[in-house]
Amino acid sequence: MATRIDRAQVAETALDLLNEVGLEGLTLRRIAKELGVQAPALYWHFKNKQELLDEVATEMFRRMAEPLSAVDSSTWQSCLAGSARVMRRFLLGYRDGAKVFGGTRLTGRSYAGPVEEMMERIVAAGFTPSTAARAWFTVNTYTMGYVMEEQSVHPVPGGERDPAYDLEDRADRLKGYPLVIAAGAEFFGEMEAGFETGLHAVVAGIEATLLTPGAAGVE
Repeated sequence: MATRIDRAQVAETALDLLNEVGLEGLTLRRIAKELGVQAPALYWHFKNKQELLDEVATEMFRRMAEPLSAVDSSTWQSCLAGSARVMRRFLLGYRDGAKVFGGTRLTGRSYAGPVEEMMERIVAAGFTPSTAARAWFTVNTYTMGYVMEEQSVHPVPGGERDPAYDLEDRADRLKGYPLVIAAGAEFFGEMEAGFETGLHAVVAGIEATLLTPGAAGVE
């Protein structure tokens, strides 16, 4: 009897394979092998790899939904910053996690409830629906972009730094350019501290440019 599979099962298998093979190795053929079926069986569910990645990103968001809903929402700042930290930790748990999640289109409606809840929190703090959406989108894209760079430095979750990002070697190569050397140390040194510094700047910029004038900024 042929093995029956569905979209959710394929997406879950793909996500479980990600740490082993990375984004480049995450092919429909490799997933089919893991599921014990022939590759053409997957084309009933996904026309191409992009459709697969859309479904994988949706599964990633499903797995993030619970910790996102538990974020401190006593202020809009803590809500946005806490959501960014949850996303960063989650994406860092998967090889190429930011590349897989960024630029994809979430499928179905499962993501709508958590997004609606997050938007309600921000709007209640004094943002309009439009500026609330822009604020959250800005924080999300900062986080995904930062994690993408972070995963270039540490390609494997919990693994060693890529030798190409050795700061001493870089400084030796760039002697005579002290500001460039200092920039590299800031970009590729303490990645978590750098994320927090940038996140603080993003949130401060949102307050300065998007929050409705006169709003208290707290719920």
